[in-house]
Amino acid sequence: MNATTAIVLAAGVGSRLRPLTDRVPKCLVPIGRETILARMVRLLAENGVRELVVATGYLEALVRDALRDAPLPVTFAHCPDHATTQNVVSLHRALASVAPGRHVVKLDGDVAFDGAIVARLMASVDDAAAAVDDTAVAPAEAMKVTVAGGRVTRFGKGLDPYAAAGESIGVERFAAGAVPRLVAAVARAVGAGRTDVYYEDVYNDLIDEGLVMGRVSTAPLRWCEIDDADDLAHARAAFPDA
Repeated sequence: MNATTAIVLAAGVGSRLRPLTDRVPKCLVPIGRETILARMVRLLAENGVRELVVATGYLEALVRDALRDAPLPVTFAHCPDHATTQNVVSLHRALASVAPGRHVVKLDGDVAFDGAIVARLMASVDDAAAAVDDTAVAPAEAMKVTVAGGRVTRFGKGLDPYAAAGESIGVERFAAGAVPRLVAAVARAVGAGRTDVYYEDVYNDLIDEGLVMGRVSTAPLRWCEIDDADDLAHARAAFPDA
């Protein structure tokens, strides 16, 4: 049975959470008794993930220190150019640390969620799967998806919210057999100078090439992307047990 590696993208500054992020990266902001990152890592370990790769950038030393006693082996992929490149570069660097034959769960480092969402993704039999909140019309600025036959056909912030099937929450799983395709596609994008695109743009490339990306609904489970003070307040209310 293939082991699963989780990639956490945690390189960004989190400027919309200042002044909280003046001294700590966004992933280390607490939402209760735990930080966003500590809660995420605990849930990953509880749901069968065997190892962790963390893409770091802003205040990297604090992230390393926070994971000193993590319940999983941790590898760090530092992104010194995080302020001038998009998250596709962070993913590219992190993928270089994934051993062959591993399934991969990729997570944005600013998402709080119920652990059962990870379990649902791990149970997917498709090449890949994305966790999608399909309970309401997605906000205009959200990363939205279109879906046909239970499979994601397109990611995009510019998609019509009323035509979209919901919001991608920033957590996806790639089966071991699909990981080399992901690695190659991300490398092609970065090698071609597309360092200003989202990793979802590369997912679109893969879907166009025939990758089957399943839609995994988050309903009725909880999740929250934490970008600003309002999001943080919502997360703290949604996860009082964190």
